[in-house]
Amino acid sequence: MSRRLTLALASAALTVTLTACGSPGQPGSAPAEDGAEEGAPIEVGLVYSQSGPLASYGEQYRQGFAAGLDYATDGSGEVNGRTIEVTEQDDAGDPAKAVAAATDLIGQGVQVLAGSTSSGVALQVAPLAQDNQVLFVSGPAAVDAVTGVNDYTFRSGRQTYQDVATAGTMIGDVDGKKVTVLAQDSAFGKANIDAVTSILGEQGADVSAVEVPAAATEFTPFASRVKSAEPDLLFVAWAGTNATQMWTTLSQQGVFDVTTVVTGLDIKPTHALFGESATKIDFLSHFFEGAADNEAYQALASGLEEQGASVDLFTDDGFVAAQMIVHALEASPDDTDAMVAALEGWSFEGPKGAMEIRAEDHALLQPMFTATLEQQGDKVVPVLGETLDPADVAPPVADQ
Repeated sequence: MSRRLTLALASAALTVTLTACGSPGQPGSAPAEDGAEEGAPIEVGLVYSQSGPLASYGEQYRQGFAAGLDYATDGSGEVNGRTIEVTEQDDAGDPAKAVAAATDLIGQGVQVLAGSTSSGVALQVAPLAQDNQVLFVSGPAAVDAVTGVNDYTFRSGRQTYQDVATAGTMIGDVDGKKVTVLAQDSAFGKANIDAVTSILGEQGADVSAVEVPAAATEFTPFASRVKSAEPDLLFVAWAGTNATQMWTTLSQQGVFDVTTVVTGLDIKPTHALFGESATKIDFLSHFFEGAADNEAYQALASGLEEQGASVDLFTDDGFVAAQMIVHALEASPDDTDAMVAALEGWSFEGPKGAMEIRAEDHALLQPMFTATLEQQGDKVVPVLGETLDPADVAPPVADQ
């Protein structure tokens, strides 16, 4: 189901103007008929998780996008006198629904798509961008394969390589070090095992894995295996309702006494799930409240406050997507190839800091962070550790 996005910040309603369905044609090679009309609105499609398991991520993305669009257009909601109208579609985290929604929007003449909370969704929508020559800016989806997938696909968030590379910095030079991945026996867990093996293994680390049934309730045997291995780094990839029990068992079995334990810092509501282990874990982080402080960050924070929200993990992804889209539209609101050319190699300041879109494969080079959690009153809050330079965690150039 679609719903309309209203920019309360800009006092400019982003209403929806639907054109007749028809063939998407080749919008990259010739201006769209409606867009060529002087003063016609510029239509942007947002396909993301309004519902489903990643709905909280999707809502943060949407909130950040609204704040970013207001910031990038100086509050006007316009580019060169033309209003940007945003149509939202819910993919519910389902690639098939995302493809159907994107196909419908392209058929209506939309030349710019953004969203993709889920990695599986991003990998299915990206080929549509190539086939129909529309600009696609993927969102929170972290899968590395989005980078370099085709000429028309970009990303506004980080990718898995940058996460894992950040984790590796916590033990210095990983060459010759022992790294254990504690993960669920699931697609999510195996993807993390593969990423750590590929990235840190290629840097000389000896990588092993301890896989746990996703529905497990007894974690002592697995914690014992980790402790006996005495790795230099334990990388934990976990998602689910049994997280608190897992972390508690690691603490009780003394795992924190023998190794550096690292995991990704998730959204605010999950911070309490770490239980008594919260302050013992080292976190890699894409973004969190207080991670940075610049003009774009302040615009994000104030824009979210006006929406009754606050800075969190994926609000940056939405804000940056809006910055990228406005920059592309400033080059040409109707010629997709000109949009692509404008984005390739573009350097700008996002809420995280200095950002660069690598021209060769559209990787988004960006700072990454380390953090710890501290108990402050009745809350557990993240505290910034290191801010890593984009070059230090940059993925290798993707094969084209």
